[in-house]
Amino acid sequence: MVRLTDLRKEYKGFKLDITMEIPEGRVTGLIGRNGAGKTTTLKAILGLIRPASGEIEVLGKKPMEFSAEDKKQIGVALSSSCFSKVFTISDIIQILKGFYDDFNEDDFRKKCKDQELPFDKQIKDFSTGMVAKLRVLIAMSHSAKLLILDEPTAGLDVIARNDVLDLIRAYLEEDPNRSVIISSHISTDLEGLCDDIYMINDGRIILHEDTDALLGKYGIVKVSKEEYETLDKKYIVGTRKDNFSVTCLTSEKQFYAENYPKIVVENAHIDDIIVLILGGDK
Repeated sequence: MVRLTDLRKEYKGFKLDITMEIPEGRVTGLIGRNGAGKTTTLKAILGLIRPASGEIEVLGKKPMEFSAEDKKQIGVALSSSCFSKVFTISDIIQILKGFYDDFNEDDFRKKCKDQELPFDKQIKDFSTGMVAKLRVLIAMSHSAKLLILDEPTAGLDVIARNDVLDLIRAYLEEDPNRSVIISSHISTDLEGLCDDIYMINDGRIILHEDTDALLGKYGIVKVSKEEYETLDKKYIVGTRKDNFSVTCLTSEKQFYAENYPKIVVENAHIDDIIVLILGGDK
Protein backbone atom coordinates (compact mmCIF):
# COMPACT_ATOMS: atom_id res chain seq x y z
CA MET A 1 0.00 0.00 0.00
CA VAL A 2 2.77 2.47 1.02
CA ARG A 3 6.53 2.04 0.74
CA LEU A 4 9.25 4.58 1.64
CA THR A 5 12.80 3.57 0.77
CA ASP A 6 15.76 5.64 2.03
CA LEU A 7 13.59 8.76 2.00
CA ARG A 8 15.63 11.88 2.76
CA LYS A 9 14.54 15.47 3.23
CA GLU A 10 16.50 18.27 4.86
CA TYR A 11 15.44 21.55 6.41
CA LYS A 12 17.52 23.93 8.45
CA GLY A 13 18.35 22.06 11.64
CA PHE A 14 16.39 18.94 10.67
CA LYS A 15 16.99 15.88 8.50
CA LEU A 16 14.47 13.15 7.68
CA ASP A 17 15.98 9.78 6.74
CA ILE A 18 13.55 6.84 6.92
CA THR A 19 12.50 3.54 5.37
CA MET A 20 9.09 2.07 6.15
CA GLU A 21 6.30 -0.03 4.67
CA ILE A 22 2.55 -0.11 5.32
CA PRO A 23 0.86 -3.21 3.83
CA GLU A 24 -2.74 -3.39 2.68
CA GLY A 25 -5.29 -3.88 5.44
CA ARG A 26 -3.09 -2.54 8.25
CA VAL A 27 -3.39 0.30 10.73
CA THR A 28 0.05 1.80 11.32
CA GLY A 29 0.85 4.30 14.05
CA LEU A 30 3.58 6.94 14.03
CA ILE A 31 4.75 8.13 17.43
CA GLY A 32 7.42 10.55 18.59
CA ARG A 33 7.98 13.97 20.06
CA ASN A 34 6.72 17.12 18.38
CA GLY A 35 9.15 17.92 15.59
CA ALA A 36 10.37 14.33 15.30
CA GLY A 37 9.33 14.03 11.65
CA LYS A 38 5.85 12.49 11.78
CA THR A 39 4.04 15.21 9.84
CA THR A 40 6.93 15.58 7.38
CA THR A 41 6.65 11.85 6.66
CA LEU A 42 2.91 12.14 6.02
CA LYS A 43 3.41 15.13 3.73
CA ALA A 44 6.03 13.18 1.75
CA ILE A 45 3.59 10.28 1.31
CA LEU A 46 0.99 12.75 0.02
CA GLY A 47 3.43 14.39 -2.39
CA LEU A 48 3.14 17.73 -0.60
CA ILE A 49 6.91 17.95 -0.26
CA ARG A 50 9.59 16.73 -2.65
CA PRO A 51 12.29 14.58 -1.03
CA ALA A 52 15.97 15.16 -1.72
CA SER A 53 16.42 11.46 -2.48
CA GLY A 54 14.87 8.05 -1.99
CA GLU A 55 11.70 6.46 -3.31
CA ILE A 56 8.03 6.77 -2.36
CA GLU A 57 5.39 4.38 -3.61
CA VAL A 58 1.73 4.81 -2.71
CA LEU A 59 -0.95 2.53 -4.16
CA GLY A 60 1.63 1.30 -6.67
CA LYS A 61 2.63 4.77 -7.95
CA LYS A 62 4.91 7.68 -7.09
CA PRO A 63 2.86 10.50 -5.51
CA MET A 64 4.16 13.03 -8.04
CA GLU A 65 2.66 10.87 -10.82
CA PHE A 66 -0.81 10.66 -9.28
CA SER A 67 -3.76 11.52 -11.47
CA ALA A 68 -6.86 13.19 -10.09
CA GLU A 69 -8.50 9.75 -9.93
CA ASP A 70 -5.56 8.30 -8.01
CA LYS A 71 -5.81 11.06 -5.40
CA LYS A 72 -9.43 10.16 -4.76
CA GLN A 73 -8.23 6.83 -3.34
CA ILE A 74 -6.64 8.65 -0.40
CA GLY A 75 -8.55 10.25 2.48
CA VAL A 76 -6.61 12.86 4.43
CA ALA A 77 -7.13 14.63 7.75
CA LEU A 78 -4.15 16.82 8.59
CA SER A 79 -4.17 18.49 12.01
CA SER A 80 -4.12 22.01 10.59
CA SER A 81 -6.48 21.56 7.64
CA CYS A 82 -10.20 21.76 7.08
CA PHE A 83 -12.59 23.71 4.92
CA SER A 84 -12.99 27.46 5.33
CA LYS A 85 -14.42 28.32 8.73
CA VAL A 86 -17.26 30.29 7.14
CA PHE A 87 -18.64 27.11 5.53
CA THR A 88 -21.37 24.97 7.01
CA ILE A 89 -21.68 21.20 6.64
CA SER A 90 -24.41 21.84 4.08
CA ASP A 91 -21.89 23.88 2.06
CA ILE A 92 -19.26 21.16 2.41
CA ILE A 93 -21.65 18.49 1.16
CA GLN A 94 -22.13 20.39 -2.10
CA ILE A 95 -18.35 20.70 -2.51
CA LEU A 96 -17.70 17.02 -1.80
CA LYS A 97 -20.40 16.01 -4.30
CA GLY A 98 -18.46 17.92 -6.95
CA PHE A 99 -15.07 16.51 -5.95
CA TYR A 100 -15.77 12.81 -5.53
CA ASP A 101 -17.79 10.42 -7.67
CA ASP A 102 -17.90 7.98 -4.74
CA PHE A 103 -19.11 10.52 -2.19
CA ASN A 104 -21.98 8.91 -0.29
CA GLU A 105 -24.15 11.84 0.74
CA ASP A 106 -26.72 9.80 2.65
CA ASP A 107 -24.04 8.02 4.68
CA PHE A 108 -22.16 11.27 5.34
CA ARG A 109 -25.33 13.00 6.52
CA LYS A 110 -26.18 10.09 8.79
CA LYS A 111 -22.74 10.02 10.38
CA CYS A 112 -22.74 13.79 10.92
CA LYS A 113 -26.16 13.49 12.54
CA ASP A 114 -25.00 10.57 14.71
CA GLN A 115 -22.11 12.74 15.93
CA GLU A 116 -24.51 15.64 16.61
CA LEU A 117 -22.83 17.96 14.12
CA PRO A 118 -25.10 20.84 13.06
CA PHE A 119 -25.63 21.20 9.30
CA ASP A 120 -26.29 24.94 9.15
CA LYS A 121 -23.79 26.25 11.69
CA GLN A 122 -20.51 27.76 10.48
CA ILE A 123 -17.38 25.76 11.28
CA LYS A 124 -15.94 28.75 13.14
CA ASP A 125 -18.63 28.18 15.76
CA PHE A 126 -17.82 24.46 16.18
CA SER A 127 -16.07 23.14 19.28
CA THR A 128 -12.62 21.55 18.93
CA GLY A 129 -14.17 18.10 19.18
CA MET A 130 -16.76 18.86 16.51
CA VAL A 131 -14.08 20.09 14.10
CA ALA A 132 -12.00 16.95 14.73
CA LYS A 133 -14.96 14.67 14.03
CA LEU A 134 -15.87 16.58 10.88
CA ARG A 135 -12.27 16.43 9.62
CA VAL A 136 -12.21 12.65 9.98
CA LEU A 137 -15.68 12.19 8.46
CA ILE A 138 -14.66 14.24 5.42
CA ALA A 139 -11.57 12.06 4.96
CA MET A 140 -13.79 8.96 5.07
CA SER A 141 -16.57 10.34 2.90
CA HIS A 142 -15.44 8.95 -0.47
CA SER A 143 -14.49 5.32 0.34
CA ALA A 144 -10.73 5.86 0.11
CA LYS A 145 -8.41 2.85 0.17
CA LEU A 146 -5.83 4.69 2.26
CA LEU A 147 -6.62 6.97 5.20
CA ILE A 148 -3.95 9.35 6.51
CA LEU A 149 -4.73 10.97 9.86
CA ASP A 150 -2.40 13.44 11.54
CA GLU A 151 -3.12 13.78 15.28
CA PRO A 152 -6.88 13.22 14.83
CA THR A 153 -7.58 13.19 18.58
CA ALA A 154 -5.22 15.97 19.72
CA GLY A 155 -6.81 18.36 22.20
CA LEU A 156 -9.99 16.32 22.63
CA ASP A 157 -11.59 15.14 25.85
CA VAL A 158 -11.94 11.42 26.52
CA ILE A 159 -15.49 11.15 25.15
CA ALA A 160 -14.67 13.00 21.91
CA ARG A 161 -11.51 10.91 21.47
CA ASN A 162 -13.47 7.69 21.81
CA ASP A 163 -16.01 8.95 19.28
CA VAL A 164 -13.26 9.64 16.73
CA LEU A 165 -11.63 6.23 17.33
CA ASP A 166 -15.01 4.52 16.92
CA LEU A 167 -15.44 6.27 13.56
CA ILE A 168 -12.08 4.90 12.42
CA ARG A 169 -12.90 1.37 13.61
CA ALA A 170 -16.26 1.43 11.83
CA TYR A 171 -14.57 2.60 8.63
CA LEU A 172 -12.13 -0.31 8.75
CA GLU A 173 -14.91 -2.82 9.38
CA GLU A 174 -16.59 -1.75 6.14
CA ASP A 175 -13.60 -2.99 4.08
CA PRO A 176 -10.76 -5.08 5.59
CA ASN A 177 -8.41 -4.12 2.71
CA ARG A 178 -8.31 -0.47 3.72
CA SER A 179 -5.16 0.87 5.34
CA VAL A 180 -4.74 3.68 7.85
CA ILE A 181 -1.67 5.68 8.84
CA ILE A 182 -2.24 7.60 12.05
CA SER A 183 0.15 9.86 13.92
CA SER A 184 -0.58 10.52 17.57
CA HIS A 185 1.13 11.32 20.85
CA ILE A 186 -1.76 9.76 22.81
CA SER A 187 -0.56 6.23 23.43
CA THR A 188 -3.90 4.73 24.47
CA ASP A 189 -5.30 5.59 21.04
CA LEU A 190 -2.55 3.60 19.36
CA GLU A 191 -2.62 0.61 21.71
CA GLY A 192 -6.25 -0.11 20.94
CA LEU A 193 -6.20 0.70 17.24
CA CYS A 194 -2.87 0.05 15.51
CA ASP A 195 -1.48 -3.21 14.16
CA ASP A 196 2.07 -1.89 14.24
CA ILE A 197 3.93 1.18 15.45
CA TYR A 198 6.90 3.18 14.20
CA MET A 199 8.73 5.41 16.68
CA ILE A 200 10.40 8.39 15.01
CA ASN A 201 13.02 10.57 16.68
CA ASP A 202 15.08 13.33 15.07
CA GLY A 203 13.92 12.25 11.63
CA ARG A 204 14.86 8.57 12.02
CA ILE A 205 12.94 5.42 12.86
CA ILE A 206 14.34 4.09 16.12
CA LEU A 207 11.75 1.38 16.76
CA HIS A 208 9.27 -0.63 14.71
CA GLU A 209 7.18 -3.43 16.21
CA ASP A 210 3.78 -5.04 15.86
CA THR A 211 1.67 -3.57 18.66
CA ASP A 212 0.91 -6.96 20.20
CA ALA A 213 4.60 -7.88 20.21
CA LEU A 214 5.54 -4.48 21.61
CA LEU A 215 3.15 -4.80 24.54
CA GLY A 216 3.83 -8.50 24.98
CA LYS A 217 7.64 -8.43 24.97
CA TYR A 218 8.50 -5.09 26.55
CA GLY A 219 8.41 -4.62 30.28
CA ILE A 220 9.46 -2.39 33.17
CA VAL A 221 12.13 -3.67 35.56
CA LYS A 222 12.42 -1.81 38.87
CA VAL A 223 15.58 -2.36 40.90
CA SER A 224 17.73 -0.70 43.54
CA LYS A 225 20.97 0.90 42.46
CA GLU A 226 22.85 -2.05 43.94
CA GLU A 227 20.70 -4.56 42.04
CA TYR A 228 21.19 -2.59 38.84
CA GLU A 229 24.96 -2.99 39.05
CA THR A 230 24.62 -6.81 39.00
CA LEU A 231 21.79 -6.91 36.44
CA ASP A 232 22.40 -8.54 33.05
CA LYS A 233 21.77 -5.55 30.79
CA LYS A 234 21.74 -7.21 27.37
CA TYR A 235 17.96 -6.68 27.00
CA ILE A 236 17.79 -3.26 28.69
CA VAL A 237 16.94 -0.58 26.10
CA GLY A 238 16.29 2.41 28.36
CA THR A 239 16.79 3.49 31.96
CA ARG A 240 15.79 6.25 34.34
CA LYS A 241 17.65 6.70 37.62
CA ASP A 242 16.66 8.56 40.76
CA ASN A 243 18.36 8.85 44.13
CA PHE A 244 17.49 5.36 45.34
CA SER A 245 16.35 3.19 42.41
CA VAL A 246 16.55 2.52 38.68
CA THR A 247 13.62 1.97 36.34
CA CYS A 248 14.59 -0.02 33.24
CA LEU A 249 12.81 -0.74 29.98
CA THR A 250 13.48 -4.23 28.66
CA SER A 251 12.67 -5.70 25.27
CA GLU A 252 12.52 -9.20 26.85
CA LYS A 253 10.54 -9.02 30.09
CA GLN A 254 10.27 -12.81 30.34
CA PHE A 255 14.06 -13.11 30.62
CA TYR A 256 14.12 -10.96 33.76
CA ALA A 257 10.99 -12.55 35.23
CA GLU A 258 12.59 -15.98 34.92
CA ASN A 259 16.16 -15.11 35.91
CA TYR A 260 15.49 -12.51 38.62
CA PRO A 261 12.45 -13.77 40.55
CA LYS A 262 12.98 -11.30 43.40
CA ILE A 263 12.83 -8.11 41.33
CA VAL A 264 9.69 -6.36 40.11
CA VAL A 265 8.87 -6.87 36.41
CA GLU A 266 5.76 -5.09 35.11
CA ASN A 267 4.01 -4.82 31.76
CA ALA A 268 5.05 -1.79 29.71
CA HIS A 269 2.64 0.56 27.98
CA ILE A 270 3.52 2.71 24.99
CA ASP A 271 3.91 5.78 27.24
CA ASP A 272 6.55 3.91 29.25
CA ILE A 273 8.38 2.93 26.09
CA ILE A 274 8.35 6.49 24.75
CA VAL A 275 9.54 8.00 28.03
CA LEU A 276 12.33 5.49 28.68
CA ILE A 277 13.65 5.38 25.12
CA LEU A 278 13.37 9.07 24.26
CA GLY A 279 13.59 10.63 27.72
CA GLY A 280 15.63 8.15 29.69
CA ASP A 281 19.19 8.49 30.96
CA LYS A 282 21.86 8.33 28.28
